[in-house]
Amino acid sequence: MKAMILAAGLGTRMRPLTDHTPKPLLKAAGKPLIQYHIESLAASGVNDLVINTSWLGQQIACYIENNSLVDGAIQVIHEESPLETAGGIINALPQLISNGEAAFFIVVNGDVWTDFNYTELLDIAANIPPSTLAHLVMVSNPPQHPEGDFYLSSNGEVCDVRPEQDKHAERLTFSGISLLNAKLFDGYTAGKRPLAPLLRDAMNKHHVSGHKTNCIWMDIGTPERLEQLNHHILSKPTFS
Repeated sequence: MKAMILAAGLGTRMRPLTDHTPKPLLKAAGKPLIQYHIESLAASGVNDLVINTSWLGQQIACYIENNSLVDGAIQVIHEESPLETAGGIINALPQLISNGEAAFFIVVNGDVWTDFNYTELLDIAANIPPSTLAHLVMVSNPPQHPEGDFYLSSNGEVCDVRPEQDKHAERLTFSGISLLNAKLFDGYTAGKRPLAPLLRDAMNKHHVSGHKTNCIWMDIGTPERLEQLNHHILSKPTFS
């Protein structure tokens, strides 16, 4: 299983912290945000990683090159200007799939922090139907995003609108962690492109599943939330 960490954002909401440092290298409890993702993936056995960069991307490439973070391979792909989520993934597809065959891979937003156990996705990947184009990890809606993103039905399907006659469908927030099928991007050309329209189109065709996780999850989108994360980690009895 390969994984991609999305690290090409401009970090505009984090300014002035990101004026001279790319957001993935901002530190919480003395460790860059991106390193938490790399270590969590490696702890679950995912050591073959792709990272896309843009704003101050050379700093990320240098950090990866100068620190032994995993036993496997980390490939850094630089984008001259951010291609957005789907565009970045399409650009990286040759590194994410083997032998030109469609396959599933993990995608993680670099601007979140979580203690999510990625073995959950590895277990799902072992049994996921080939017709599924995406499996989304969903979380409870945070205070800054109370309306959520998508509905998770009682049968595990993710929907853009509430399913009819499903009283138990819950509107949740997409964590930015997913298991994607390369087929999701069939027919789309390279270039700047958001992911949400592709996911919604797949949802309308009933090709998106998901599950809710109770892990700790934070969207590190502002300096205030970075400070909250720092306090959260440092307040633990132990941390690494």
